[in-house]
Amino acid sequence: MSSDPLVIFTPSGKRGHFPVGTPILTAARQLGVDLDSVCGGRGICSKCQIAPSFGDFPKHGVTVSETALSDWNAVEERYDRVRGLNRGRRLGCQATVQGDVVVDVPPESQVHRQVVRKAASARPITMDPATRLVLVEVQEPDMHEPSGDLERVQDALRDQWGIEHVHAGLPVLRKLQPALRKGEWKVSLALHTPANTEQTLILDVWSGFHEGGLYGLAIDLGSTTIAAHLCDLVTGEVLASSGLMNPQIRFGEDLMSRVSYVMMNPGGDVEMTNAVREAINTLAGEIAAEAQVDPALIMETVVVCNPVMHHLLLGIDPVELGQAPFALATSDSLTLPARDLDLNALNAEAQVYLLPCIAGHVGADAAAVALSEAPDKSEDLVLIVDVGTNAEILLGDRTRVLACSSPTGPAFEGAQISSGQRAAPGAIERVEIDPDTKEPRFRVIGSDLWSDDPGFAKATAATGVTGICGSGIIEAVAEMRMAGLLDASGLIGSAAQTGTTRAEPEGRTHAYLLHDGTADGGPRITVTQGDIRAIQLAKSALYAGARLLMDQLEIDTVDRVVLAGAFGAHISPKHAMVLGMIPDAPLDKVTSAGNAAGHGARIALCNRAARTQIEQTVGRIHKVETAVEPRFQEHFVAANAIPHATDPFPELAKVTTLPAVAFGASGGSDGGRRRRRRS
Repeated sequence: MSSDPLVIFTPSGKRGHFPVGTPILTAARQLGVDLDSVCGGRGICSKCQIAPSFGDFPKHGVTVSETALSDWNAVEERYDRVRGLNRGRRLGCQATVQGDVVVDVPPESQVHRQVVRKAASARPITMDPATRLVLVEVQEPDMHEPSGDLERVQDALRDQWGIEHVHAGLPVLRKLQPALRKGEWKVSLALHTPANTEQTLILDVWSGFHEGGLYGLAIDLGSTTIAAHLCDLVTGEVLASSGLMNPQIRFGEDLMSRVSYVMMNPGGDVEMTNAVREAINTLAGEIAAEAQVDPALIMETVVVCNPVMHHLLLGIDPVELGQAPFALATSDSLTLPARDLDLNALNAEAQVYLLPCIAGHVGADAAAVALSEAPDKSEDLVLIVDVGTNAEILLGDRTRVLACSSPTGPAFEGAQISSGQRAAPGAIERVEIDPDTKEPRFRVIGSDLWSDDPGFAKATAATGVTGICGSGIIEAVAEMRMAGLLDASGLIGSAAQTGTTRAEPEGRTHAYLLHDGTADGGPRITVTQGDIRAIQLAKSALYAGARLLMDQLEIDTVDRVVLAGAFGAHISPKHAMVLGMIPDAPLDKVTSAGNAAGHGARIALCNRAARTQIEQTVGRIHKVETAVEPRFQEHFVAANAIPHATDPFPELAKVTTLPAVAFGASGGSDGGRRRRRRS
């Protein structure tokens, strides 16, 4: 084992040992990490900014000391003095390795910035927002009938709009008198009335008729990405959608790693809370600029997230969620002033609504999916899988709905994969392998052409072929299985066993060469045995969670499957079934719901009654805790096979025949089981 310090890059997960004194930029380039630089390492361009993290990282097996990087040098000090460096940032070309270190590459330092593919759904929403705009005409003050301006505004709201129980905070009181007089006693008011209450808060005031609009943010706060939709609170129109990487990923790629970080590092929860709040402020500013909207007109935000992210956003220590009985500080919905969460990029009086959590490991994001997809109103039995670093799974119909979460990890996002990367231009997202020749072809993000199409090289000249993202690795592994390159246990065969020189030896195992770009200065992209193992673990957790819910209903098949989430929207149903990610179902009954959690957040933002509805629905959902269910491990082990050790998957016969590979087992079946009647 090398005695040189270990350098771990997030979010890519790439790591390697480097001698003391190696610049971080050099380490990044040798590992193929996406870290930008255009000045030749002279500390001029600032493109190579990185964010080192210190403390104990059980997930990575390292403890990072404050001396893990070299001290600031004169180049960094000059740059900070002249142009400024964000707190905690270093220049990758100047900071050198002194010990084991975890280094985050922020989005703005990446050459190929991630495409956060969480676009807004176009499905209609009935408008009844909690925040609305009204115009009132207020009585002028009268010495003979003394009363305050606010009291006369309250009278006008009662008389002209039938709105009672109105109050206002100090920021509005400071603006009220000038607005009334400038508007000649006519003012526009932004009013917020939370669900299940008649109390109304004045958020802002303008003289005369306000034509600038009112806006809200629907935020899907995921463990890997943060996506937001800026909505018009009058029309419901989505004006802009954007996203960025969750900066907490440098503290741990999965939720339990972040909980472990808090356990091992006093104050770690505060670090992560500050990081995510700063990211939301940045995202709010960027999305408002994109839509050419004044951020001060963003009056309300709805946030959906898993329980750990929920607690970290609120500034609550998440340690209780890392150990049985996985107790939440609160599972109820919350309405809070944005200032309590340091969300200062919004209106000073903006309100934040968080949907209720379902259980300790099943959060507000699952509630949002339930609001969007309404399994409790379904006539047939539907399985809804929101695929991500932490998968949320719902199963049910109008008689009963069950929910659980399953820790799939970051492999589906391209992390922990040898040539993996986030979804960005140049990343392989679609793969096909000829079963006879074993030759691959693929498509990359940013081009509609396949790699064997004329013009592919020209079409991808700007981006190149840089790596493989989550949907790409799913298809690659499934195609390898169908082409006979991979046996049911997940073992890659040798060149002699598979009949192709693309099966290359790699130590005691083999790897499949998907693309060799070295002739043009690009990377060699392979699927290694380690990659197969990472995907097996992720898909097994996902499948085991679904099977656990099916056990509760004593069934072996479902009527239909809905794949949700940004990643779920880009998964091929056929490849997901070949891989064994989901239980068997007719292919025409496997559909994508897109970003269902984000759509649920938009429903809650635009419809006050929907908040009451989902709060009631959550109370009726039966929660299943995978961490304490003994059959979860049984299902997990069986699901390690590709597609599965026991389930027959008869639907696959309609699309492919999985080969009995000479060097491994053919993928067992127990002969099939009929769907049992629900008790």
